Amino acid sequence: MTGAFLAGLVAGYGVAIPVGAIAVLILGLSARTSFRVGAAAALGVATADGLYAAVAALGGAVVAGLIAPIAGPLRLAAAVVLLAIAAHGAWRALRPPTATGVAGPRRGLDTPSRAFAGVLALTLLNPATVVYFAALVLGRGDAADPDPWAAALFVLGAFVASASWQLLIAGGGTLVGRMLTGPRGRRVTALVSSALIAALATAMLLPQ
Repeated sequence: MTGAFLAGLVAGYGVAIPVGAIAVLILGLSARTSFRVGAAAALGVATADGLYAAVAALGGAVVAGLIAPIAGPLRLAAAVVLLAIAAHGAWRALRPPTATGVAGPRRGLDTPSRAFAGVLALTLLNPATVVYFAALVLGRGDAADPDPWAAALFVLGAFVASASWQLLIAGGGTLVGRMLTGPRGRRVTALVSSALIAALATAMLLPQ
């Protein structure tokens, strides 16, 4: 049983640690809003990873086979959404402040609930995650006759690993936000974050 949890832990870090557009998005959200918003987004990623780990642990090769034909369209949809988020972030950073000096009411992903739901949905658009987990489950030989407890521990390990890493990224974004205090620093943070997200989203559109 402990081996299943450790396997999930390793698998979770394996899929979470490579820095991509979602990590940059979490970093930017924390830097220009608050740790609460960044942490909510981080837990959205971890929830998606946990769900995909559960699907892989219970479905194995069958699920991976079903998802393979739609992997391309899902990747395209994720790239389009990320480009929209990058454009919205840049627009908010460049628009002039209101008469009161405040940028206006919070919109987009700038509240914890919206950050969680939005990043959860965006992360679920990445079918490569379930294929990755399915390959690991098949490699361990658990797909033919999955043990429910072992599967649950594998999923828990994947969730804990993903959550701990994404929360670390959110904390790093909060530190960046504190160092770059003031409207100018937050504007620079938002523009850099938007540029990186756009670049990573564009890379997703290139032939794999």
